[in-house]
This record gives sequence, structure tokens and C-alpha cells, in this order.
Amino acid sequence: MSDTKPSWTQRLADLGIELPKVVAPLGVYYPAVRSGNMVYTSGQLPMVDGELTFHGKVSEGAEGIVKPDQAREAARLCALNALAAINGLVGIDSLVRVVKIVGFVASAPGFTGQPGVLNGASDLIGEIFGEAGHHARSAVGVAELPLGSPVEVEMIVEVG
Repeated sequence: MSDTKPSWTQRLADLGIELPKVVAPLGVYYPAVRSGNMVYTSGQLPMVDGELTFHGKVSEGAEGIVKPDQAREAARLCALNALAAINGLVGIDSLVRVVKIVGFVASAPGFTGQPGVLNGASDLIGEIFGEAGHHARSAVGVAELPLGSPVEVEMIVEVG
């Protein structure tokens, strides 16, 4: 049995996943900070090439601008952006485990599917990191998010 630490860079390549560039902050904060062996990301939106990919509140009804399956994809993009922030700060290969994911879902009245939306982020993390990706999680419904985003995701990870 090998004691070699897994190469998350190689795992990403094997899965055909490319981390995006770190999203520029929308205010006076850092995309991620390290304290001891923990890295905390700022809330990440579903941005691609500097543009928000989905806009509006999440709802299952006809009045919903963003359907739950679209919101799951948005949560996945948020998680990728959080990983990019971690990679930009300490390098993705220093990640030991994902400790917690916190997700916020801009929810239309009556929408209670926030945990299903956040599965978009959790499923991606599990696919990439396996056992090291098992994490605690909060999925919170909110009235509004920055720029009209339907989802925002933060991550806390342990690094070596």
C-alpha cells in the first residue's frame, strides 16, 4: 500500500475538469484566506469568464425564473469557483479534505428544495475528492443574493 498523497490536479485531469480562473472579488475581500491548516473561501457565485450564468430566484413552479436543475448546475459552478480560489491561494494538491460547504439559495416563496440544489456542489466535490470530499453542509434559503444570483457557495477545507 502506498503512502503517497493523491494528486488532485491529476484527478481533475482524469475527470476532464478544468478549474476556472479565480473570480475577481466584487468588493473589498479576498477570494480565500488561510488560517493555520484551514482555508475559507468567500461566497462564490456561478460565474464563467466574469459573467453570471444564471439570474433570479429558484422555484419549481411556472413563475420560477431558475428551475431546480439549473440551480444545481449553478451550485456546481460555484463549487468550481471555490476550488479555483483554493487553488489560487495554496494549490489544489495541498487539500487534505473538504470540511464544510455552505450554500445559499435565492428562493421564491414556498420553495423548500435548497438541499437538492446544493447537491450540485456536493456531488462534484464527492466525484473529485472521494472520501476526502465527505463534508458537513448547510443549505439556506434567502430572499436575494449578489447580482441576482440564484446560488452562492462557500467552502472550508483542510490543507497540509
